[in-house]
Amino acid sequence: MRPFLAICLGAVCTAALALPLAPTAGASAGPAAAPRPTRSGELPGSTQSLPVAALGAPAPRPDARDTTPAPTPQPLGLPARTVRPFSLLGVVWDDAAAELRGRVQVRTRASGSHDWSGWQDVQVHNDDAPDLGSAERHDSAVRGSTSPLWVGDSDAVQLRITPESRNRARATLPGGLRLELVDPGRAPRAVRGAHADPPAPLTPEATAASAANTKLAPLGATEIPALDQAASQTDIDAADGAPAARTYVGPRPRIVTRAGWGADEQLREKAFTYTRTVRAAFVHHSGSGNNYECTEAPSLIRAMYRFHVKSNHWRDIGYNFLIDKCGTVYEGRAGGVAKAVMGAHTLGFNTDSTGIAVLGTFTDDEPPQPAVEAIARLTAWKLGLYSVDPRATVKLLSGGGNRFPKGTKVPLHVISGHRDGFTTDCPGVHLYDKLAATRVAAAALQSR
Repeated sequence: MRPFLAICLGAVCTAALALPLAPTAGASAGPAAAPRPTRSGELPGSTQSLPVAALGAPAPRPDARDTTPAPTPQPLGLPARTVRPFSLLGVVWDDAAAELRGRVQVRTRASGSHDWSGWQDVQVHNDDAPDLGSAERHDSAVRGSTSPLWVGDSDAVQLRITPESRNRARATLPGGLRLELVDPGRAPRAVRGAHADPPAPLTPEATAASAANTKLAPLGATEIPALDQAASQTDIDAADGAPAARTYVGPRPRIVTRAGWGADEQLREKAFTYTRTVRAAFVHHSGSGNNYECTEAPSLIRAMYRFHVKSNHWRDIGYNFLIDKCGTVYEGRAGGVAKAVMGAHTLGFNTDSTGIAVLGTFTDDEPPQPAVEAIARLTAWKLGLYSVDPRATVKLLSGGGNRFPKGTKVPLHVISGHRDGFTTDCPGVHLYDKLAATRVAAAALQSR
């Protein structure tokens, strides 16, 4: 007899087949086909998009004359099922303005094993998004979503969504709920350090992304090298900004380029979007959990990139920069690391700002010290290119959000947390508490 697993949400339970699992019809549904090799030998990755459904039998409707409380709504989710291998997941829905008021939990099975994880919470309130009136929203069905969660190489999944305990009888969840399972693919051989085969020619999209940094590194470079403070003064030219009478540019940190983390440049929209300048930096945590190794960070970024573009329908990855737990800085959205590239990181304040995400979740955990130090190094350099003092405050015009109405001039720290511009837990209380010291450290790196 096959074992069964009980799925319980509050007082409601249903039975689902546990092990062994067979592939489920529809498990491969989604916008992407099976992974296919490319000319340079890497796997580009794929996305499986699975519709979320009610678990168990429908709850009975009470008689109209019955005065007992209305029944609890049916729990939603997916029974345990085998799927194609994936490493990152998230839930999306149709209306980007709608909120998922409830608890989202998943458990996954490590590929090629019988080892299931415990239930993990998915961070529901993902407030990184393109601004309401931006070009990114035009002609694009931008979706709402949870934060993506990194689970490692997995081949089975189970999902449950519990509506908020308050007013559960009247609770509604957003329409079009889907579970997105992302395979990040493998980086090109040259990025992995295997040079047996010559590198493939750059695609036009990859050439354009790399060319945006050619004043800092050669075409096709996988990293932009670190420079001391004196040498970093020349980077002002790459920012296309007019230098002030006296500049305070911090030493440039080493930055892994999009080619370095293996971005598939054919996923994103071709054009780059810029704002006038950079007046502030918003610090985030990715909400993707802390269960990754630094060697996995490029795969995590490729998966997040695919989630942002294919699942959320953004033009590119939302952040301008990403930092892993070892303090390595990565180029995010394409367009040039020194330039004023518009991101999709802080709804209402993407104009004239840059977004920096530390890979991890810091609601309950302390951020690693190398990552905190990397924020100071990066902001000292990036803000210095635009003659901005990291200790200063600035007034930014809100583009609209849940904290400041559109058109409001908001005073903010030049280095702010996401929660300063939007009502959210991001970047987690433990990372947010480091920002005051980060402002001082970044200013010192600028020799202020």
